[in-house]
Amino acid sequence: MAHKERAAPLRRASPRKRGPSAAVRDVLDSRLRGNERESPGTLYRLMAWLSPGYPVGAFSYSSGIEWAVEAGDIKDAATLLNWLSVMLAEGGGYGDAVLFAHAHRSAAAGDDAALCSIAELAAAFTPTKERHLETTAQGNAFIEATRAAWPCAALETLKAIWDGPVAYPVAVAVAAAGHGMALEPALAAYLQAVGANWVSAGVRLIPLGQTDGQRVLAALESVVSGTAERALLAKLDDLGSAAFRADLASARHETQYTRLFRS
Repeated sequence: MAHKERAAPLRRASPRKRGPSAAVRDVLDSRLRGNERESPGTLYRLMAWLSPGYPVGAFSYSSGIEWAVEAGDIKDAATLLNWLSVMLAEGGGYGDAVLFAHAHRSAAAGDDAALCSIAELAAAFTPTKERHLETTAQGNAFIEATRAAWPCAALETLKAIWDGPVAYPVAVAVAAAGHGMALEPALAAYLQAVGANWVSAGVRLIPLGQTDGQRVLAALESVVSGTAERALLAKLDDLGSAAFRADLASARHETQYTRLFRS
């Protein structure tokens, strides 16, 4: 009888694996104390909005992963994990997290001028045409669905002060603030949902088994939490990306001969 070797478990990847600073711990502690007063319904809404079933069309976007698979950069669970770790910590994931944090704070404070400025910056801060389509199509779809089923004054204010396309992180952040959700759990949930969608794209494209996909998602936990912690303290001037290959993949995808995804 042939002996089957067990696959080696994936290592958790964290480009900046450090414990939270004292400043971050103070912020988190104060926010967590505030969470105790939140309505139980806020968790239900957050899970509904970031569910794969929410009608934003996330399943049709791969953020350039489709080209990376064709080019051979991503070919198995380990290379998918490495690619997504960089995208989350140093690329589009980090940029989204910073914009999310600032949009949430502005909406919660009722600072319309700051919120309008952030919405404009987020719509412009995309490296390629397809990434712009991806974030604004999902953002606009999120706003329309949420205004219809989960209306709040913050979303109406956003529509009144900004008539341009709305980036996805700004849309979710404003809705979360408008429904009284604390920033930290909302941001972490947003990043997890983005990472999960990228993993789902990888599972379909490589292809991977569902179990390997869950191993990758589990290994991204520390990357998601670390990115969220950094974004909480980041200024808008800290926006930037070091995920150059991922940005190139998004640009190359536009002219890819056969495509399953829109980005």
